[in-house]
Amino acid sequence: MPTELSTTSLSAADRAECWHEAVSRAFVPMAVNLLEEEPSPGTIVSRQLGPVRISRVQAGPQVVSRGRHLIAKDDRRSLIVSLQERGSAIKEQDGREALIRPGEFSLTDSSHLFRKKLDGGFAFTSFQFPRADLDVPERDLRALTATAFTGSEGIAALVATYLAQMAREAGGLEEAAGRRAAATALDLVAQLVDERLGRGRARTPRNAASLERVKAHIVRNLYDPDLSPAGIAAANFMSVRFLHKLFQPEGVTVGGWIRTQRLERCRRDLLRPMAGELGVAGVARRWGFANSSHFSRAFRAAYGMTPRDWQLGGGGPADQHPAAGA
Repeated sequence: MPTELSTTSLSAADRAECWHEAVSRAFVPMAVNLLEEEPSPGTIVSRQLGPVRISRVQAGPQVVSRGRHLIAKDDRRSLIVSLQERGSAIKEQDGREALIRPGEFSLTDSSHLFRKKLDGGFAFTSFQFPRADLDVPERDLRALTATAFTGSEGIAALVATYLAQMAREAGGLEEAAGRRAAATALDLVAQLVDERLGRGRARTPRNAASLERVKAHIVRNLYDPDLSPAGIAAANFMSVRFLHKLFQPEGVTVGGWIRTQRLERCRRDLLRPMAGELGVAGVARRWGFANSSHFSRAFRAAYGMTPRDWQLGGGGPADQHPAAGA
């Protein structure tokens, strides 16, 4: 269930103190200075999705900051990604200052000094992750805090689109799905950092975990003839482009890997007693081949004989693994 913190029902005189408490509760302890004599109403609607806290904030002009005494008092370390929706913000951290306009996003490390000034009415959505979950060296993150990322092209566009979709779908996701969604979001942020800094290193530890998760999903759904990269990506909360990138080190496409897994299971089942009842076409359908002619061609291309010849020959001599295909 979402948590809503609002000063709408309060008098202008009471809003400052309550808003300061609301901001610190939703994020980490911060100093808040409202810039209006009579503060505008403010609202923060937050939802926990696995390890990530998603918060949409709307309020009037203000300055929020986090100094040494607040960091020492509460040393929780978070990565905060903020998507600016309305109004602009001036952010300062790690010796930089950046203007963040609507449609742009920025990164903040809660364990470093920072300041954020919003001169007018504003709205943004933030995503607060445990810093330890981001597979990025300290020096690389410090190089990109208080930087404006435009979500219109490249990996920055993927990050912005994915986070916006995750915020929209958060209410319908369970804990396990939330953890997968957060892991994918952090994968994309890590790729963004590498791209911006010109790093060519592979993100193998986290990407390997994502790849294994995707493979497990595919294997569970091999029976579905409509299994596709788009559906797999959506079910695992990632972009189709990112899904294809996961399989690149394997030297195989997503479709090729699916076909290989289906053919292996068909080859196995054709030698089992059940094949006598199901027939070749029935075995093929059981593993997601909707067209028996297509199955026969794929089987012959992989093993050098037809499914019927394989079945009648008891498995020999084409006892080999199929080529993954392109």
